[in-house]
Amino acid sequence: MKDFNYYQPTEIRFGRGRVTETGETAAKYGRRCLLVTVPAFEAIKPVYEKVKASLKAAGVETAHFDGVVPNPTTESVTAGAEMAASHKADVVVGLGGGSSMDTAKAIAVEATHEGTCWDYLWFRDTQPTGKTLPVIAVTTTSGTGSQVTQVAVVTKTSDKCKSAIYNPIVYPKTTIVDPELMVTVPKHVTASTGFDVFAHAFESYIHAGTSPYVGMMALEAIRLVAANLPAVVRDGSNIDARSAMAWADTLAGLCIANAGVTLPHGMGMAIGGMYPHVMHGESLAVTYPDFMHYTRKSAVKQFAAVGRIFDKALASSGDEAASEKCCELLDDFLKEIGMWLDLKGFRVPEDELPELREACFVLPDYKNNPKVATPEDMMGILKRSYSR
Repeated sequence: MKDFNYYQPTEIRFGRGRVTETGETAAKYGRRCLLVTVPAFEAIKPVYEKVKASLKAAGVETAHFDGVVPNPTTESVTAGAEMAASHKADVVVGLGGGSSMDTAKAIAVEATHEGTCWDYLWFRDTQPTGKTLPVIAVTTTSGTGSQVTQVAVVTKTSDKCKSAIYNPIVYPKTTIVDPELMVTVPKHVTASTGFDVFAHAFESYIHAGTSPYVGMMALEAIRLVAANLPAVVRDGSNIDARSAMAWADTLAGLCIANAGVTLPHGMGMAIGGMYPHVMHGESLAVTYPDFMHYTRKSAVKQFAAVGRIFDKALASSGDEAASEKCCELLDDFLKEIGMWLDLKGFRVPEDELPELREACFVLPDYKNNPKVATPEDMMGILKRSYSR
């Protein structure tokens, strides 16, 4: 058994109806709050009002930044940081999916540091300091795990580049995971974010830097996704399945915070950076079938274990057979949840695949895959992912 470390500073408040605790939670860290969300729409308005009422009841004066965009941009973060500074915010509440929570984290950095959030990416010599505003994360989807990670993903549209702040200082102080907030999430968003949960768990499980603790959580998250994601795609009001997916998302977030992701996430970040209209979960689903076949022989035992989760009959099969079947089962799973996708369907120009291949090497995630991709390997995956 190899040595490993495990670190998680975020307080997790999990359960139905716990969104009402937002105010008392934020009040522990400040009295002037910036609430960070996407623009209001009919289904989410009651949640916004409930959170604002909770903050007001706790004596927290709130300014509302509702300029979050999908695949958060440096421009939207700067607009939020300017509002935070103007309001003299001393705590930030990110309410929504991964885009809202990541934007909140990036705002917490930019509002208190020189320059922009882009100056504090994971590879920069200069990193965020203790001046960073405390963040409270209230998640409304089951997908990104951002509520328990030290990552804030941002896109610089002028460079067609998607990257991230990666620093323990941006771990949320507290996260509220209330499954009742997720029952109105649309079907395709449910499927896309839900597949992201699987990807987080699976990639942290096969990651070169994984640990027994991560492996334990990852397999449980995969079990919950396999059993419950099709159910919530069919019926979004299924609160028991929503609760299971919310817990799976949290577990998978804890996994990536302590191990990380592999080849598909680096590719997905490149796809999202060059083609911002592609949702993160979609960018993963596009390459996953070919990634699975590409990687399987380098992680037979792990693939076999996951195959047996999807099909208990594989318990009597050897690892080689079970790992092969795992790839087929994942293909079937993607089709079942409506995520059998290809690059052509997202209007990615085929002649831009060489540029996309180079972008797939920008983040180091591919180095943590059981089989490390060469430029030829990467192009092969992209070409096979282009049209199904």
